[in-house]
Amino acid sequence: MGLIYHIASGADWEQARSAGEYTTSTKGVTLAQQGYLHASTADQVAGVAEFYRGDTGLVLLVIDEDTVVPEVRYDPVPDRDQPFPHIYGPLNVDAVVAVYPFDPADPDRFRHP
Repeated sequence: MGLIYHIASGADWEQARSAGEYTTSTKGVTLAQQGYLHASTADQVAGVAEFYRGDTGLVLLVIDEDTVVPEVRYDPVPDRDQPFPHIYGPLNVDAVVAVYPFDPADPDRFRHP
C-alpha cells in the first residue's frame, strides 16, 4: 500500500464523507477550479503545513494511493526538489484509511503512524 496525504478542513472532510467523494483541491480552491487535488508524500507534509499556518480545525487524510479511483500523477512543482502527487478527479472516500487531527503550528505535527 502506497500512502499519500492531504491536509483538509474538518468541515470539508465531513461533507465529503456524506457525499461519498472529496473535491477540495487545497485551502479555498475546488477540484473544478484547480483540475486536481493536491497531495503529499510523508516527507512533504511538514513543508505543505506551512501553507496552513494559523488555520484551525484541520485534519490529515491518509490515503491509500492504490485504491484511489482517479488517476494519481507525480508532477513537478516549481522550487521543489521532488514531484508532488496530484489526484485528477474526485477522491473516493473509501481510499482514506485514516484521519488525524492536524495542527500546522505544532512542531511535532506529523508523525507517521
